[in-house]
Amino acid sequence: MFDYQILNPGEAESRKQDVESVIDFLFEHLDQFGDPREDIAKCAAYALSTEPGFGGFIVRAWDTEAQRVAGAVIVNETGMKDYIPENLLVYIAVHSGYRGKGLGKGLMKRAMDRADGDIALHVEPDNPARYLYEKLGFTNKYLEMRWKRS
Repeated sequence: MFDYQILNPGEAESRKQDVESVIDFLFEHLDQFGDPREDIAKCAAYALSTEPGFGGFIVRAWDTEAQRVAGAVIVNETGMKDYIPENLLVYIAVHSGYRGKGLGKGLMKRAMDRADGDIALHVEPDNPARYLYEKLGFTNKYLEMRWKRS
């Protein structure tokens, strides 16, 4: 049984233990698609900030029997309505022991319900989660290209 919990801007301090559990979970379970822990922590801080120009939310799936995080999503608000989607799904992961049981779909549906406006996300072509996003109605509008200053 899963308890889906939404963490909103302004709750970083009052729910510090929950936020840390999400950061630790994502760092461990993003596998080859992961980032350094400090980058995940910055993303979570951005999502839960009440400062102008920041914001978003976190969805956490808690396994009530095992008493552990089973999945998590972090969405950042872009503040760019109309020309870029209002929300960017930055991180999503499901514990390997729960994959294929609808947990990813449950996380995504809750994120989609909670978001004010459209959501964009980046997914590697070989990431199996790509098929879930397509089933939920996400489309591939662009080929992303990046230039990095060295």
